Amino acid sequence: MSDSSAIWLSPQQQHVWRSFLRFHDELNTVIARQLHNEGDLSLADFEVLVNLSEAPDGELRVTLLADRMLWERSRLSHQVSRMQKRGLVIRNDDPHDGRASVVSVTDKGRKAIEHVAPGHVDTVRRNLFAQLEDGDVDYLSGVFDRLLNVIHTNNPEIPTCACPPAETTRT
Repeated sequence: MSDSSAIWLSPQQQHVWRSFLRFHDELNTVIARQLHNEGDLSLADFEVLVNLSEAPDGELRVTLLADRMLWERSRLSHQVSRMQKRGLVIRNDDPHDGRASVVSVTDKGRKAIEHVAPGHVDTVRRNLFAQLEDGDVDYLSGVFDRLLNVIHTNNPEIPTCACPPAETTRT
């Protein structure tokens, strides 16, 4: 930028920002490798299956699924088509609204996610939580809650997180 009055991140803020981005990318790479090696699933497959398996009756309207995943509908449509060819999901007309579609997880999709879930949990524990103490986890939980609240306040068009709330807080 040529504007000398621009406000830049401080060196520490720049370090935190870049470390956050790098950690996110590296963790997703490790998770993607685990999902592929253990279940021939992509990270995108896994995200769709998680959202569907947590939904009532294992199905969601395409628009709601796209909103939950923060994906464009066209991206989700292509992903669902690939997964449908592999028998992981099915797409049908919404019985309550013929203009809409619903996506449902199949038995094969449920088995696939159940197969990779233990390895996924282990991967997340080893690469995220293993070096953190309970107080660190509580602190990060609070920080992310505050940051997500700021994003939703500043960007009301972004759907709020479908993250499950912490059931207990350690002291």
